[in-house]
Amino acid sequence: MAFSETTGTSDDYEQASADQLRMFYAAKASVNTNVDPPSVPSTIGDVHADTVARHGERVAIMAISEYQGMLQSFLVGLLGARRVLEIGTFTGASAIFFANALKRNGVASTSTNGYKPIVSLDVSPKFAQTARQNFVKAGISEYVDVVVGDAYESLNELVGQTFDIVFLDADKEAYRAYYDKIIESKMLAKGGLIIADNTAFDWVTPFINVSAPVAEDAVPLRVPYSSHPELLDMGRALHEFNEYVRQDPRSEVVMLPLFTGISLIRLLPDN
Repeated sequence: MAFSETTGTSDDYEQASADQLRMFYAAKASVNTNVDPPSVPSTIGDVHADTVARHGERVAIMAISEYQGMLQSFLVGLLGARRVLEIGTFTGASAIFFANALKRNGVASTSTNGYKPIVSLDVSPKFAQTARQNFVKAGISEYVDVVVGDAYESLNELVGQTFDIVFLDADKEAYRAYYDKIIESKMLAKGGLIIADNTAFDWVTPFINVSAPVAEDAVPLRVPYSSHPELLDMGRALHEFNEYVRQDPRSEVVMLPLFTGISLIRLLPDN
């Protein structure tokens, strides 16, 4: 599915499978231009186009799509969230959706304790600079604090702060470390939510019958659409993360089979 599911053409619709047409329909049915800010930020198409121009289509697919952005914005509203932590900024699409959703929640650009509503972590100075430029164009630069460096080290610096939503979308092999750090350091507010992206990538799902931790000689399913042997370690790590969360007595999870998999994780009371 393309980055923009809300602007398909008649040809796109006629050539779509039943599942693809359902996605197009659901995306269009979720767009509301009468809310302020609108559910699809006005600059988001330019962000994707610029990302393609700078980094190419293969890199640009790392950005969340418009429909995923609307879904995550809805969760911000549903929880009444006031602070968001992103691990993985990329070129800023997800943060723009989050910032607009926080605006709809009535959140000011700086809280009474001096913190910005969104903290976004990325290891790449290049992506961080592009994201900052996109935030200025989107009118949300005062809402986002972009921190460049190793994400785990940055998390250590954030201990003592709390967030209503944490979005994991960076180094897939480090998801478990991030998850444990966030929970053990009490960084997730009561009633908060962790959103883990890409948890059902094509090179993850073939591990469906493999126990975790995955043995070195374990053989995933042989499926024609998972022809990325160089990504096997990432698939193994994400499968182990999924199994770890699924069996964690501190939390409960539901994975949505949308896009490349989105896991919604909430802490149980007294954790």
